[in-house]
Amino acid sequence: MIIELIDKAVANGARLRKAAGCIGLSGRTLIRWRSHNAGEDQRHGPKPAPANKLSEEERKKILAVATSPAFRDLSPKQIVPKLADQGRYIGSESSFYRVLKEHQLLTHRQAARPATTRPPRALVATGPCQVWSWDITFLRTSVRGMFFYLYLFVDVWSRKIVAAQVFGQESMEHSAQLFQLACLTHALSPENLVLHSDNGGPMKGSTMLVTLQRLGVVPSFSRPRVSDDNPYSEALFRTLKYRPQYPPRAFESLEEAQTWVDQFVTWYNTVHLHSAIRFVTPHDRHYGREQAILANRHSVYQNARRRRPERWTRQTRNWNPIRLVWLNPEKKKELSRADLQQEAA
Repeated sequence: MIIELIDKAVANGARLRKAAGCIGLSGRTLIRWRSHNAGEDQRHGPKPAPANKLSEEERKKILAVATSPAFRDLSPKQIVPKLADQGRYIGSESSFYRVLKEHQLLTHRQAARPATTRPPRALVATGPCQVWSWDITFLRTSVRGMFFYLYLFVDVWSRKIVAAQVFGQESMEHSAQLFQLACLTHALSPENLVLHSDNGGPMKGSTMLVTLQRLGVVPSFSRPRVSDDNPYSEALFRTLKYRPQYPPRAFESLEEAQTWVDQFVTWYNTVHLHSAIRFVTPHDRHYGREQAILANRHSVYQNARRRRPERWTRQTRNWNPIRLVWLNPEKKKELSRADLQQEAA
């Protein structure tokens, strides 16, 4: 009878998925039933109650204990051990949680505000020197337990390394000095720059924050204990340490480490074809040369398609420049339609 009613609803214009959803089934389930046993209802009816199910009296006792003045401010994870200390066992933590949930009593039970999870601030760059990301990584030394510290700043839009220097210790003074040097080197007026980092001491130290405030830079920080809120710097460190030329042995001196880092920066900025920016170098993108490079590649592909059209069943490879680069983007449904259209372009 149920299947006949669904067929009647579909014949009158209803969609199969929505009609089946009214009785708790999916459209694919009905299609499968029709392909086997002439479309009979394959449900086996309600399942029998488990033998160890709590009785109504036990459920009332759990509810009374959990809402009593002695336990109403505690979670079930604390109630059950306290009852055990008193020589009492009423039910497990999961039983307490289940009964409280059924009575809509599973809410925050403390005077303090409940913990909230806030998404990271979404940042978007449409050109160079709008959003920078930076972090610090360890470099091994020949002395066990001692490290050099690589401070590295990268432009999020172009992926260009704008500053990289090795120091003997972590310090907010080093952070502030290197950032100011990077601004001077690139003749940058940093009033509209956003600088993103994690929550380390050199990043949030007073000297660094005062320097950013004096220069008019907007600081941005990752969420505490969330490692992937600073993905550009983390990915760059992985590229650095997994290079075939990365020294297999420890660095003997600060000068040796700085020399290797300088060579890596030159290779990364001027030779490395970055996969996330249509395989152009960070230098070419940062200084506006990617337009001509990508246009030439598009022309090459179009000519190849004209010569052998039978080998191209779809469009040629997309060589359009990446317009928007997001740092910790919001979900697609939360982005504006204009942003999505510009990103797709």
